[in-house]
Amino acid sequence: MGCMVSQLAAKFAFFPPSPPTYQLKKRDDDGKLTVVSTAAPIPHPDDTSLDVLLVDTKHGNKIVAFYLRNPYARLTLLYSHGNAADLGQLYDLFVQLKVNLRVNLMGYDYSGYGASTGKPSESSTYADIEAIYECLETEYGVSQEDVILYGQSVGSGPTLHLAAKLPRLRGVVLHSGILSGLRVLCHVNFTFCFDIYKNINKIKKVKCPVLVIHGTEDDVVNWLHGNRLWKMARESYDPLWIKGGGHCNLELYPDYIRHLCKFIQEMESMTTAKRLKKIRQSVKQSKLKTCPSCRCCRVKCCKPKCPECYNYCCCMNYSLSLNCPKCCWRPSCMKCCCFPKFPSCLGSTCCTKWSWPSCSLKCSLPKCARPSCCCMNCLCWLCCVGKHSDGTNGKQNG
Repeated sequence: MGCMVSQLAAKFAFFPPSPPTYQLKKRDDDGKLTVVSTAAPIPHPDDTSLDVLLVDTKHGNKIVAFYLRNPYARLTLLYSHGNAADLGQLYDLFVQLKVNLRVNLMGYDYSGYGASTGKPSESSTYADIEAIYECLETEYGVSQEDVILYGQSVGSGPTLHLAAKLPRLRGVVLHSGILSGLRVLCHVNFTFCFDIYKNINKIKKVKCPVLVIHGTEDDVVNWLHGNRLWKMARESYDPLWIKGGGHCNLELYPDYIRHLCKFIQEMESMTTAKRLKKIRQSVKQSKLKTCPSCRCCRVKCCKPKCPECYNYCCCMNYSLSLNCPKCCWRPSCMKCCCFPKFPSCLGSTCCTKWSWPSCSLKCSLPKCARPSCCCMNCLCWLCCVGKHSDGTNGKQNG
């Protein structure tokens, strides 16, 4: 049922231009593909900075891609366009981005768009962007460290799909991005199984800087989509909220290209060493939050300083329960950190700050009959586990 509803949703989600704004033609001299169009600006047949490609996908479709070279580029922008557009309409924009951002640019048409074969669907767009990225790797030798993914509107779906799989990406740009397909139509607080482009779940898996661009007067995808994506990103870059901007005209605002240039320049200066250092710092901070040996009881631990107890983990707010004896009930560890009255800990720098468990055992345990030991009052762990005997009748006290 979910698949049928998803297919039905796809019919309402994709609107490829009909007829396409361009066609492909092979040159007679060398057999290379060229673009023929009368409805949109087209590249000159002798333009050596443009490669027109036909790329096979795992779904058996052949999709069209434009690769625009910039001799001064250090990074490559992989552009996933929005709905109701194809490469013929976007070529002029691609040229401007290539020159102003000083990047190489790879744009492609989804299955069923432009001169690409097949029918558009959520799964086919995922296969499309995976095939294009593989083409960048194999044909042009581009590694993920030098790639910035750019997704506009519906294109934010395949963009985040790929970004969630590539941990070393240089960056991601979400232009009028969506939280999910259903959330564009109505406001819901949870995700249905038949929803498409569940970006709200995938944004959390992206490990590189994310730039969000959205118009405040967007009447197709509400600005709240972009705002929430920005807040949910693990590494958010300064967003660009274009005041008065709609859904399809953000490129006309000067702030658009200015802010995008700033982002690209900062991504260029972010070397691999800096990225790895940042990742190590975040991993180190996450490890410090929880002691590995105390995961079972989720308690904070002090670091023992006595050589005798160095290999043990001592819980400051320990439990007398035997559910996790390896972690929470080590006599040698408690000797170091919880019972400073012992001679071996006198004058040492061990933990002198301790706290009793909040359970009722403190009040319910009987006091030890030994004159020199009064259990909770003397801080003797042997009493608490029932190893001190009554001197008169040999009966153990707990």
